[in-house]
Amino acid sequence: MSVRIAWERRGDGAPVVLVHGLGYARWGWEPVADALAERFELILVDNRGIGESDAPPGPYTARAMAGDVAGVLDEAGIERAHVVGTSLGGMIAQELALERPERVDRLVLACTTPGGPGAFPTPEPTVRLLAEAPSLEPAAALRRFVENALTPQTVAGRPELVERILAHRHATAQPAEAWAAQAAAAASFDASARLSGLGAPTLVLHGTDDRVVDVRNADLLGSLLPDAHVELVPGGGHLFFWEQPERFVAATASFLGEDRG
Repeated sequence: MSVRIAWERRGDGAPVVLVHGLGYARWGWEPVADALAERFELILVDNRGIGESDAPPGPYTARAMAGDVAGVLDEAGIERAHVVGTSLGGMIAQELALERPERVDRLVLACTTPGGPGAFPTPEPTVRLLAEAPSLEPAAALRRFVENALTPQTVAGRPELVERILAHRHATAQPAEAWAAQAAAAASFDASARLSGLGAPTLVLHGTDDRVVDVRNADLLGSLLPDAHVELVPGGGHLFFWEQPERFVAATASFLGEDRG
């Protein structure tokens, strides 16, 4: 079945594909996209099941979603690109680099996991929220999920970030079935036994206060990948690139290199 994937192109330079996580469309890169587009040609993708992309029946897999990204590269006329993925998008990026290594130059993996039985499990605050969410009014549950992806300090001190993300999420609201289909891709992902064969140089970024994906998975990824550098972001939550966008842009641009073609 053909799946239409929405994407957009911004900026000029070496191509960089940005792949977001569960429940987030390409707007999720808002705090960092303009700065990155000054250095790179960005390809921003709506994953299947969100935004302007099709939402076929699930469950989805990270491998199928990586195939979607490869299709976007084909459509954009790009043979090889850097790939930046966060959370579920980081899983998709790993699959793309494993399945289509000729398409991937360098990887930036943010707040993600190698999956599998050796990965560190979902932190307790998110486990509790997932259990409680079905009993909450949908708007209240969505607010709780957004707040959980940020640090308590950000929620208390920068409420405008919460409201901005909520406005976007309401504008690109997913049917429950599409959210569950994306969630299944994250739950079934396991690249742990294959990562020794992933040759792309990789930067692993992770907020130390991430309440969605355990920060210990960053060092685990670093130990499994043959060419990886791990950089922890002190005080950063799961959406640390909303909280500390300058830090994310500086680390990503430095690693990818402005003069790489």
